[in-house]
Amino acid sequence: MTSAMSSHGANRFPTHHGYGEVRVTRYLALYIAQVFWVGLGVYLYWDAIWPSTCTPDNLFEIYACSMHLPENGGWREASLLTWLWSTPMLIGLEISRRVGRSAD
Repeated sequence: MTSAMSSHGANRFPTHHGYGEVRVTRYLALYIAQVFWVGLGVYLYWDAIWPSTCTPDNLFEIYACSMHLPENGGWREASLLTWLWSTPMLIGLEISRRVGRSAD
């Protein structure tokens, strides 16, 4: 008998395969996490010190200038760089997960 078959979780809902019922508390936790994530990005953006060689005015310039953020050496700037580039990847992963879902 393999360890996956003997584990409690594998036999608990054998037909769900990750598409089980999602309760209200999970939706609430998801939305709270999203609000926190966006709030973190706003906080980091407002407190970050952009280099004098690159001061962005719009979203495209923010991403173009973001590679220069660590030049100041502050933790907020490095965190903002990470936040800026991880957010589109997280959104893309969520979209690909929803689009790739079968009709079952």
